[in-house]
Amino acid sequence: MGRWALDVAFVWKAVLTLGLVLLYYCFSIGITFYNKWLTKSFHFPLFMTMLHLAVIFLFSALSRTLVQCSSHRARVVLSWTDYLKRVAPTALATALDVGLSNWSFLYITVSLYTMTKSSAVLFILIFSLIFKLEELRAALVLVVLLIAGGLFMFTYKSTQFNMKGFSLVLGASFIGGIRWTLTQMLLQKAELGLQNPIDTMFHLQPLMFLGLFPLFAVFEGLHLSTSEKIFRFQDTGLLLWVLGSLFLGGILAFGLGFSEFLLVSRTSSLTLSIAGIFKEVCTLLLAAHLLGDQISLLNWLGFALCLSGISLHVALKTLHSRGEGGSRPLKGLSSSPDLELLLRSSQPEDEDNEEEDYFVAQGQQ
Repeated sequence: MGRWALDVAFVWKAVLTLGLVLLYYCFSIGITFYNKWLTKSFHFPLFMTMLHLAVIFLFSALSRTLVQCSSHRARVVLSWTDYLKRVAPTALATALDVGLSNWSFLYITVSLYTMTKSSAVLFILIFSLIFKLEELRAALVLVVLLIAGGLFMFTYKSTQFNMKGFSLVLGASFIGGIRWTLTQMLLQKAELGLQNPIDTMFHLQPLMFLGLFPLFAVFEGLHLSTSEKIFRFQDTGLLLWVLGSLFLGGILAFGLGFSEFLLVSRTSSLTLSIAGIFKEVCTLLLAAHLLGDQISLLNWLGFALCLSGISLHVALKTLHSRGEGGSRPLKGLSSSPDLELLLRSSQPEDEDNEEEDYFVAQGQQ
């Protein structure tokens, strides 16, 4: 009887993990292809990003309210001093990372975007060394060389290469290195109380919106104000379709963060890292099959080289964690920077566990 119950528990955990990974894939891969599709007809990626930020803030506020009503415990609200001094740098870096990433979709293919964004781990490692979150080791140098070499091979003589788009997404990856280093430092400040990802997203979005607005005003403001798709619309149906499409993108963005949180809370950050590696492969295969992205053998070898560097980084983090007995959260960051915002402390308090159970239950409905 005991063996049977153990087998059932194992099968249930495996099925649950697979379901959560697939949910994460749907949102992560879905928003990549959705944004690429939308920018083909709506050429205002910065405005699109700002609307996404507003939707994420709305859903984060709603989630906080639901948790507060169910637990009867007040949510953390930072003082203006802490908000502007400690959160603002992370919010600005995050806004530029997301904004430039979406902007690049106007010029480059999904495959080149996916590959170049994978190189963000390279910049994360560099800034982790600068901020002394990582110790310089030969293995880390090897990781850097593998990722950098893979990126060079993937872009070398690419038939669909666009320098402007590549520069935008590479700039986003560079800023992403700063972003995730600052995010890690922000989440490690226990006195701020931002270990819960919903609280983090709630506090980041307003400053991200304000940080991205000057860039939007300079590059898109005038064109958008004279566009018939928004402010000078003549067809109400077209306006509603555009706004609905933008709102759906915001829902996908929030769903991505929510699905990441569910996966981590039910499994581990290692599962999320490994799932992120296979997600990159799935994205490239879908881009080649559905969008006709042209990927040569040399490009595939470069991608494999980059993934080997990311995989080595994940393995090093796993060995480092086991070497410490799992008593402390990892000092470094995992393989996919898009996942880091929702990783939680490895030693949550009872209140955090109650909130985790609530969000998991909501995700299963």
